[in-house]
Amino acid sequence: MAEQLAYDQVKIVSAGGIDENTIGTNAERIFEAIQEVYSPDGVLVFFDLGSALLSTQMAIEMLPPDRRRRVQICDAPMVEGVLAAVVEASLGHPLEKVCQAAQATRESKKIP
Repeated sequence: MAEQLAYDQVKIVSAGGIDENTIGTNAERIFEAIQEVYSPDGVLVFFDLGSALLSTQMAIEMLPPDRRRRVQICDAPMVEGVLAAVVEASLGHPLEKVCQAAQATRESKKIP
């Protein structure tokens, strides 16, 4: 769904799982995913559970210092946050505004 909303304007990659068949997190997979989508505009990383945060932090530490500054972890709901971020990023907004839009989805109610 996120890729469809991106209209080829935003690079999206998933790095979940220890490997293709095992759930969990792997800092090397996250590192490779960040490298794959990296641009000078930055990279926004979403995660689901606490261990994924730790693996993401490790992956960022593996990056060269100049790239670390352009990678941001976004504490937002996975589905709603990613979709909001993709829309904002596809409009060319800066990374900080993209993350803010994702974080704003915390207040979204599915059932009024």
